[in-house]
Amino acid sequence: MFVQVLKSKIHRVTVTEADLDYIGSITIDAEMVEAANMIENERVDIYNITNGERFSTYVIKGERGSGVIGINGAAAHKANVGDLLIIASYAMMDFEEAKKHTPTVIFPENNHVR
Repeated sequence: MFVQVLKSKIHRVTVTEADLDYIGSITIDAEMVEAANMIENERVDIYNITNGERFSTYVIKGERGSGVIGINGAAAHKANVGDLLIIASYAMMDFEEAKKHTPTVIFPENNHVR
């Protein structure tokens, strides 16, 4: 049996840009992507703490050290500059493996890895 478990989480970051005219995705500072054990094009779920919206998209690495959290395309209707977000990714694992799994969770300060 396989179960889906939390793989990675970026907890409480602030949206720095929202671009309706972009094709789609979320742009995340490359430093945060790597610290959270995520990869470019990985599917992520976005939980908007500010307004309660939830949506899925995929990761694009932004400029390293920039602190960028950019909501792109149609999702820009679901998050505004200044909103607080949780960004999470999940993985399928064998049930026994999942019992031993520890997700990577980061808590950036002012959109920068501590």
